[in-house]
Amino acid sequence: MVSQTEGQFLTLHEYVKFARNKVTPDIWDYLIGGTETETSVRRNRLGIETLAFRPRVLRDVSKIDATGRFLGRSIRLPVALAPVGSLESLSPGGAATAAKAAEAFNVPTIVSSVTPQPILDDVAKSKGPRVFQLYVRGDQAWQDEQVRRAEDAGYDMFCLTVDTAIYSRRERDIAKRFIKPWRQRAIGMDFQAALNWSHVAHYKKHHRLPLILKGIATAEDALMAVEHGVDTVYVSNHGGRQLDHGRGSIEVLPEVVSAVAGRAKVWVDGGFYRGSDVVKAVALGAELVALGRLYCYGLAADGEAGVGGVLALLENEMISAMGLLGVPSLAELGPHCLHTAAPTNLPGVHSAFPLLNLADPGY
Repeated sequence: MVSQTEGQFLTLHEYVKFARNKVTPDIWDYLIGGTETETSVRRNRLGIETLAFRPRVLRDVSKIDATGRFLGRSIRLPVALAPVGSLESLSPGGAATAAKAAEAFNVPTIVSSVTPQPILDDVAKSKGPRVFQLYVRGDQAWQDEQVRRAEDAGYDMFCLTVDTAIYSRRERDIAKRFIKPWRQRAIGMDFQAALNWSHVAHYKKHHRLPLILKGIATAEDALMAVEHGVDTVYVSNHGGRQLDHGRGSIEVLPEVVSAVAGRAKVWVDGGFYRGSDVVKAVALGAELVALGRLYCYGLAADGEAGVGGVLALLENEMISAMGLLGVPSLAELGPHCLHTAAPTNLPGVHSAFPLLNLADPGY
């Protein structure tokens, strides 16, 4: 447990505030921004904040088990570090530094294929649970080679991102005429646009690593995924950074869980910042919640220690929420723990952190 009185970072919002002061304004806007009106960013938080808890009392919560599962083995929390291709702009070690923190905490890290190769080589040294996430930039032979490389590097699972057929208009960047270095290097976008279910069928026929499809946003596509033998359906709207005016990820989660009907695992990301957020997602059927911006703040603020610190605070919050809900283990969570209620905050990328000065346009 994290001390409530000692240390530089005692709350999650302190990591956000410190990170903002460490990164450049261009990178900060890239990190917190979304597409066009940023409606999907706000709906991620709105969906989470419109769910209230239904606590039960007089339950024995003297021992609380917040551990999750990954490929049948125990992990410390039901969370993973989501794939972010720009991590080296937050801390020199980038994805390798994040992977070290994830390994030490015993949670998975999902590594983006746009990570520079020298850093990918360092990630390969990690012994923690790891997933390789691919943006498609070549033909079928090229894709097969990426899978083989992931297998050889010891990754546990392979993830295809499926919601980036068109690169979105992120107006915070456009208005500043800011072109991210990793975007300047990007080639072969037409191959991503051409990605379709036949590629999924090919993967399942020819490769052994369990397959994740990241970017599922409807029951219909979730059903298609399980019919193709996909192992994990990953609900995501890319943190509100692809399709504008999409639904919040947690709003999509129940229909996907219902469509999958236990034939695959369900993961989710999109606006999850607090331990209570993770508890809500698990209650609605998610096996695992992927963290994006949240661990980026820890990485920017304090490198490996910052990522570990964020995870430790998240664990504290989860244990507190579960204890006060009257549920000593994740297995006892379910939709019966939740009730729809009016949100109390104006939803936004940082509405989970009321101690920030949200009137400051920088937040």
